[in-house]
Amino acid sequence: MLDYLSNKNQSQMMNVPGDQRLPKWMKAQKIDGQGFFDVRNTIQENNLETICSSGNCPNKNECWSAGTATFMILGETCTRNCRFCDVKTAIPDQVDWDEPVRVADSIRQLRLKHCVITSVARDDLKDGGIEFWATTVRTIKAVNLGITVETLIPDFKRPLEWLNPLFQSKPEVISHNIETVERISPRIRSVANYESTLNFLSYVSKNKVITKSGFMVGLGETPQEVEKTMDDLLTAGVSVITIGQYLPPSARHTKLVEYIHPDQFTLYEETGLKKGFQFVESGPMVRSSYHAEKHVKAKVL
Repeated sequence: MLDYLSNKNQSQMMNVPGDQRLPKWMKAQKIDGQGFFDVRNTIQENNLETICSSGNCPNKNECWSAGTATFMILGETCTRNCRFCDVKTAIPDQVDWDEPVRVADSIRQLRLKHCVITSVARDDLKDGGIEFWATTVRTIKAVNLGITVETLIPDFKRPLEWLNPLFQSKPEVISHNIETVERISPRIRSVANYESTLNFLSYVSKNKVITKSGFMVGLGETPQEVEKTMDDLLTAGVSVITIGQYLPPSARHTKLVEYIHPDQFTLYEETGLKKGFQFVESGPMVRSSYHAEKHVKAKVL
């Protein structure tokens, strides 16, 4: 069974939502080195989107200063309206088929050895954007020899066999987030659900690619529910998981229930590794692509 802090210890260590002060462990380190400006300038010059900015990621300064970024393709407007996400919802713009070349060229300019690509959900497209994804990965690999690629994808809301073009483009890692525990999932996700996500991840893993997923804590889940989520992800063939603190982007989003103490995150990490995950990134500031360059070393379960 999962080790966890007693309720008494948790209450002593966590700030309740009514306390407007952010816990000291939730304050991101400000880093503005030359790498930060190189990434920012390259993104702006090539008219690209990143989830770092669109998703208001707390690790943007750290990652950009290290010369890494998560590129967001297919525009900045999502067709879904999940209650935890800060990406805007509206009718998306037309697909820009020149974008894969600009992304690939930006990666070349930044001399990256590993990159993460993500996107909004594009339920308006016939294939959900799968062919555009495959084109992007193929273009990145053609322009940047030796590059490794992680694709952080939506579920596309299409038959699973439609994913085959993406598999054929050969990303090293395919990631799709389960977001939260089963009980809370219906409250915060607008289209996907817990069971469909597990089926999706299982299909990915059966295609012999490193499979990754992530979820947030602080939404009122119990440690036992976190353990069950870990077990379900392992059964689906997931090799790598990320666990991070939920932070509501605004007052209209799902409310925060509690700040989880770093010690609890450490326990989650230790438990996940004992269960058999290849990598577990678990911490208050962890987001989906945090330390992603390490995850290409995972074994396919």
